[in-house]
Amino acid sequence: MNTSNLIQTVLIYALPVLFAITIHEAAHGYVARYLGDNTAYMMGRVTLNPFKHVDPMCTIVMPLLLYFATSGAFLFGYAKPVPVNFGALRRPKRDMVWVALAGPASNFIQAILWAAGYIVLTGVGMNELFFLEMCKAGVLVNLVMFAFNLFPLPPLDGGRVLAGLLPRRQAYAFSRIEPWGFFIVMGLVLIGVVGNYWLRPLIALGYGALDLILTPLSALFG
Repeated sequence: MNTSNLIQTVLIYALPVLFAITIHEAAHGYVARYLGDNTAYMMGRVTLNPFKHVDPMCTIVMPLLLYFATSGAFLFGYAKPVPVNFGALRRPKRDMVWVALAGPASNFIQAILWAAGYIVLTGVGMNELFFLEMCKAGVLVNLVMFAFNLFPLPPLDGGRVLAGLLPRRQAYAFSRIEPWGFFIVMGLVLIGVVGNYWLRPLIALGYGALDLILTPLSALFG
């Protein structure tokens, strides 16, 4: 593995990843607070300070080890989940859906902003490859986080959305998967189910949506 290429890749992705993780987690806490639960706010998690959300092992060490071990073929990591007391929400079953959707929604908005940045930079003749690659990385990172977190198994956001939409009895039965949900998701990732049948189609739809949303900007700077 080329060390200089690794360093360049880390530098390109560092800022987009920090923004993606920080805003994702803060969005959960902010919406939870708006809907009646102050748990995250009281614990200092409704903040854009990345150090409040980053887990040294799971956000930094584990992804780097996986990157080295697989020569860049597989990369995975996550931040400290924002604590939410769903019982404190004004309408717990409905509001948990909005709290869960807040994180992926923040990532899609960030993907729009990074893509807009790329269009503007290329439109004004910016040829500094580092910044252009960072914009592309920002789009990719956020679309991956958007799609992955919507996978419909707890403890991922998509699992909480599905639990909030199911009838109460079925939602309770479904939520009992959560203690094993992480291991189930990782197993599905490793055998290719999540990547081939969820991430790739949803990311492709995301890129298509970005093209549509940013058509006026592309025309302006084209």
